[in-house]
Amino acid sequence: MSFGKDLLRKIKSVELPGENAHGIFSPPYRPVFTYEEVLAKNPKFAAVNIVLYLKNDEWHFPLIQRTINEHDRHSGQISLPGGKREEMDQDFAQTAVRETSEEIGIDKHYIRIIREMSPIYIPPSNFYVYPYTSYSKKNPTFILQQSEAVEVIEFPITSFLNLPDSPEMMALPSNEGYEVPVINFNGYIIWGATAMILSEFSQLLKKM
Repeated sequence: MSFGKDLLRKIKSVELPGENAHGIFSPPYRPVFTYEEVLAKNPKFAAVNIVLYLKNDEWHFPLIQRTINEHDRHSGQISLPGGKREEMDQDFAQTAVRETSEEIGIDKHYIRIIREMSPIYIPPSNFYVYPYTSYSKKNPTFILQQSEAVEVIEFPITSFLNLPDSPEMMALPSNEGYEVPVINFNGYIIWGATAMILSEFSQLLKKM
């Protein structure tokens, strides 16, 4: 399947699959909380961004490999650009855009939000994350914030069209050896909240 320039309009109009999609790539031990239960835990709030751009006439988006940091529970993992909401941010969409610009160098003036995706709670770090889908009006030149990211990985969105409903399970040292569902893309192992968010994005694309 190929996607034309009407992809952005279609993304905006498709109904979100939400928890049904998240659940496919959810670690088996992950508890499910209601929104009220999450708020009772006084979570930190953050936003991440699936930012689309055309490369060689095909839609791509970047993931990052996070810098090793002993104080970060998600250190070294592959994730979407994003981070904690700051007081200066008017809303979570602004957080997503600001963090994308800071971490991978895309000029925020070129980023346009398409829609909010389904929020997701991450128990180990007590973050409640608002994912967004956006696009860059200008093909990006990536400039990494070294304290946050060591590599940008460019993914064609067609690679996420065929995510299995029964994903590969893998025991990861970074997860104390527990088996979790993973997306294995050319040797890059994506799991946890990032895989769950991309699962929803994949289900959304399949509805088009």
